Amino acid sequence: MSRKRFRLACLLFLCAVLQGATLWAQTDCEAGNGQLDPAQPKNISVQNVIDKLGASETATRQARNQYTFRQEILIQELEDKSPSGEYHEVTNVSFDASGRRVEKVAFQAQSTLHSLEITPSDLDEIRFFMPLILTTEDLKQYNLTYSGQQHVDDLDTYQFHIEPKRKDEKNKRFFEGRIWVDAQDFALVKICGKTGPEKLQPKKHQRMELRPTFVTYRQLVDGKYWFPAYSRSDDTLHFKAAMIQLREIVKYTAYKKTEAR
Repeated sequence: MSRKRFRLACLLFLCAVLQGATLWAQTDCEAGNGQLDPAQPKNISVQNVIDKLGASETATRQARNQYTFRQEILIQELEDKSPSGEYHEVTNVSFDASGRRVEKVAFQAQSTLHSLEITPSDLDEIRFFMPLILTTEDLKQYNLTYSGQQHVDDLDTYQFHIEPKRKDEKNKRFFEGRIWVDAQDFALVKICGKTGPEKLQPKKHQRMELRPTFVTYRQLVDGKYWFPAYSRSDDTLHFKAAMIQLREIVKYTAYKKTEAR
């Protein structure tokens, strides 16, 4: 079995395992990871890795805009390790000629969440940050610190810590955490972290907004592009009134290239 096909097989197996896992309070960023080797990359500089990542991700975003896919969201509140309420939605996603996202809801169950409210900001988190793509322009907003080389499933990757250069830009959200860059294709194959800023002490008439830590895996599509495939959060949000355990699973499936526009 080829290297890249084996990667996809591992990913699908991992998704199945995680579906039944009891990770109730902490998102597992280490699943599939080998030992971290802090040695510098061989025959390439760290900056060159970052430059190649930006170029690869720019191509990935352009390519993904030429595909349709299905997005399935499942958000559950947990009590005593069992779901006590959930939000479930399936959406067919495409992009118009200008690259604008077009969504058509294929299925939406009546929400039974009793403590959490799903806001437009939460849905934007699922649309844009959980399937994070870091183009060359996006990378200009972040500081990347090289951590080392690491196997993720069967892939050789470079691991980086990433944080925004500025955290105080008004109405600007950012990602902070870790990313894993494939050592052959220089594409993101895994990310783990959370977005900010959070509204820990909201002003009058504002909601308190907290974000869970999530992990996202990618899969190879059409033998060319590493597209987001599976995201998961298992976290506890500490609101003033209560602590809420939640599980969030997002699947991006059925990628299909559209005809030339």
